[in-house]
Formats: sequence, C-alpha cells, structure tokens
Amino acid sequence: MNFRRGARSEEPEINLIPFIDVLLVIVIFLMLTTTFSKVSGLEINLPTSATESSDTVPNEIAVAVTAAGDVLVNRQPVGGKGIDAIAAALGKAMPGSGAEPVVVVSADAKTAHQSVVDVMQAAQRAGLAHITFATQTPAN
Repeated sequence: MNFRRGARSEEPEINLIPFIDVLLVIVIFLMLTTTFSKVSGLEINLPTSATESSDTVPNEIAVAVTAAGDVLVNRQPVGGKGIDAIAAALGKAMPGSGAEPVVVVSADAKTAHQSVVDVMQAAQRAGLAHITFATQTPAN
C-alpha cells in the first residue's frame, strides 16, 4: 500500500545563516581577545674573538660629551658647542702621520642626542671616518 499520493521526496535543506552568524561571533571574539605585540628591536648575534689583546694602542682621539652638552677633545674643553668648533678641535688633535685615528665618543647617559650627532658631524667635517662609542658594563 502506498499512502503517499503524489508526494515528492524533498531533500532536506541546510540553513547556513545561523552557522555564519556563529562563525562571525567567534572571529570577533578572537579579534578582541588577541594581544598584539610590537617588537621594536633587532636581534643581533655579535661576533666573538678568541685573540689576545695587542700591546699596541691605535691612534685615538678621545671625545667626551658631558650631560650639559659640553665637549672635551683629549681632555681639553672645546671653545664652543658648534660643529665648526668641534671640527677644528678634532683637526688639531689628529696626529701628523701614521694610520687614520679612531674617534672614541664617551657621552654621558643623560646627554642630549643632538650633542652626539654634532660630534659625529664634526668628525666627518674633519675627515675622520672611524668613530666608535665607549660604554661600560653593568655592575652585577
């Protein structure tokens, strides 16, 4: 006996709208709870050296910058804080012969950044291309 009269068999329909709503709520929840970290430094592996220190000292010009911005070249105060005055003092401190000297900048931790940049520009004007910065190791 066939009780179905002309009834067609319909395929069940899956409603996707509630599924999409649930997925959007999950995505919004994940976006709000995720913490974003901004890395502002570079990871650098510095080279190591196993050689012993040499007894010869290269030509150095010691430049000290105080917290107030005063500049001393080889422990002699420079007349002004301008780039031209510093370049003139660096020119006088250069040795007459030998290898090109290295400018060692020792700046106070509270020195304005502009004072150190002025020393670097003065070294460039004086024709000194080798610049290094002195630091200290933290006391443990």
